[in-house]
Amino acid sequence: MKAWKLALLAGGCALSFGSVGHADEYSDMATKAAKAATARADKWDGPTSGPTAAKGKKIVFVAGDLKNGGILGASEGVKEAAKTLGWTVTVIDGQGTVSGRTAAMNQALTLKPDGIVVGGFDTNEQKVAFDAAAKSGAAVVGWHAGTRPGPEPEAGIFANVTTMPKDVSDTAAFQAIAESGGKAGVVIFTDSQYEIALFKARAMEAAIKKCAGCTVLEFVDSPIAESSQRMPQLTTTLLQKYGDKWTHALAINDLYFDFMGPSLAAAGKKGDGAPKAISAGDGSESAFQRIRAKQYQDGTVPEPLNMQGWQLADELNRAFNKQPWSGYISGIHLVTADNVAFDGGDKNVFDPGNGYRDEYKKIWGVK
Repeated sequence: MKAWKLALLAGGCALSFGSVGHADEYSDMATKAAKAATARADKWDGPTSGPTAAKGKKIVFVAGDLKNGGILGASEGVKEAAKTLGWTVTVIDGQGTVSGRTAAMNQALTLKPDGIVVGGFDTNEQKVAFDAAAKSGAAVVGWHAGTRPGPEPEAGIFANVTTMPKDVSDTAAFQAIAESGGKAGVVIFTDSQYEIALFKARAMEAAIKKCAGCTVLEFVDSPIAESSQRMPQLTTTLLQKYGDKWTHALAINDLYFDFMGPSLAAAGKKGDGAPKAISAGDGSESAFQRIRAKQYQDGTVPEPLNMQGWQLADELNRAFNKQPWSGYISGIHLVTADNVAFDGGDKNVFDPGNGYRDEYKKIWGVK
């Protein structure tokens, strides 16, 4: 049987779970893994060396959709880091559509930037634009621009910054298994126009299906950009269809859950009751607010968005200096009502207390 491994952000440590022999062992493993993922993320495990800051660079951040809290958070991190480096940043919003992202990429190229950050959409969708970016000579890095972290030379991406998508997905699924005592009835929400979204959703589905007492009730493919229009009625329909069998909602992004609450309340569902919502991604401000208030969201596996923005700037600096990518992959963390206070403080955002700003400043030789 396959050995399960979960990398944790806390101190860069890793827990390894041995072979799973039967249903109870799998459920026990999931419970232990979910609990371990809530540990404090307060030790720097990223790079400690690299090139000093390149001077006067012009960067464009092409956002897939700035309504997406994850993309917005990463862009804010890039702007913060760029200010420290003395770079200028222009943010262009793709507005959640393929045509909008194509236009945004084309606009970015007309600005003749030194570097481009692609935020929240993948290379397969915009192959022509990525080819043009490579020919322009601009350094290109991505945030959630593929299904794996690191370089994607075939797509012209110097480095893609993301946590390990499978570990994020497993952690969300494990939390559902743990909370349900191995009897979760799950609806999974995804958007198949994004390669990484479909990858994460299928990984959650696979993890739930390994739990003998759990059931994937439905796999829902719904455009994330249309969540405000679709989710209220979709939530009502799913409640009517599955009733109390629906114990957990899993999604690839918190944005789906922004629009479920009113329908759940109208159906008489309590904020801290079933179906419990857990997101495998990003950790938006609204998600933190819901988790803190115990109102229609039970957990999220957030990206350290601002820190990843600093990493994107660091990867660009390495590209400008003709050095390899840093090799850094930030670990996995689970936010629930039990640890939201020390993770988010009053800011409702996951910003690790590991001193990453000072660490990057040391590498770049700036103050």
